[in-house]
Amino acid sequence: MDIAFLTPVVYPFVKGGAEKRIYEIGHRLVDRGHSVTIYSRHWWEGSENKTYEGMQLRSIGPAPELYADEDRRSISSAVKFTARLVPAITRHGDDHDLFVTPVAPYFHVMSGRLASLFQKTPLVVTWHEVWNDYWYDYMGKPGAIGKAVEHLISNIPHHAVAPSEMTAEKFRNLPGINPDVRVIPNGIDTERVQTTAPAPEGFEILFAGRLIEDKNVDLLLDAFNRVDTNATLGVIGDGPQYDVLRNHADSLDSSNRIEFLGFLEEYSDVLAHMRAAELFVSPSIREGFGITLLEAMAADCTVVTVDHQFSAGSEVVGDAGFVTQPIVHEITQTIEQALDGDRPPADPVSRAKEFDWDKIAIDTEQYFEDIIK
Repeated sequence: MDIAFLTPVVYPFVKGGAEKRIYEIGHRLVDRGHSVTIYSRHWWEGSENKTYEGMQLRSIGPAPELYADEDRRSISSAVKFTARLVPAITRHGDDHDLFVTPVAPYFHVMSGRLASLFQKTPLVVTWHEVWNDYWYDYMGKPGAIGKAVEHLISNIPHHAVAPSEMTAEKFRNLPGINPDVRVIPNGIDTERVQTTAPAPEGFEILFAGRLIEDKNVDLLLDAFNRVDTNATLGVIGDGPQYDVLRNHADSLDSSNRIEFLGFLEEYSDVLAHMRAAELFVSPSIREGFGITLLEAMAADCTVVTVDHQFSAGSEVVGDAGFVTQPIVHEITQTIEQALDGDRPPADPVSRAKEFDWDKIAIDTEQYFEDIIK
């Protein structure tokens, strides 16, 4: 197969879940004898067209500013990417058997569809999340525009993939679309997690993720402050809530046992802290999947997450972790039980191995081949 990924950003030059999925699946497909091309902005050093880990990178313009502010992606950047994508992929479209793209930031899916029509090449769209009414929480009244765009894109003919059954069900419930969607989870490199040396100065309890309101790190801080323990808490990540959360932590009695590590450039450093931790706690109420939960389970952490209609965390963890409510008292109680030695019914490492990237790549390969046939 000759597969073209259409993506606004490229891992590891830009870090994020959607682009990491493309990277992990892409280079494994190359190892399995397929050709992979990634069309994106010029995020990498060197020439516009470059080979990286067997994949062909094709630049369709200079790297822009991705965010209009700390928490919102730039609409103008997304529109410019969409406009540049059409001529780029139509020039080379005959080379490819399949176009594959993440759904965000939406507009470029229309470019993929145009190229799909011109070249008679199937289009696959990965729906990492489905927001629907959440657009109003994100943007207020202008969220109606985002919701309308999401509905428009969902009705463009394509093959749909979702990383979780929760997201797949939300996609099926969007108005007017064909409910056919394939669930192919995100994954992790379990061997890399387990062979990473633990951080020499780790924390008993750990959080890792973007510091935004939906991650509910303030609930974790308050719950930690109530736990009768001498344990330490490490918070890995950056984002618009960083200063607010730092100030909140400083006001707590347990402030001397809380450390904010900021964004760690090296992925191995994040894994090292997971390997050193006893508990990994994520009270996030909006997760299209939850890769950090899998990484923590592969590191043999006891994972604590929350049950919420917008989070697939409980689906990912299953009975290999603890699922509680996004309430301070409930999180406190679960942390106390885990620190006292309670373990989930199923082995977290075994659960994590079910999501190894090698398996995900084989499942994806089979799906792509079925589409082409």
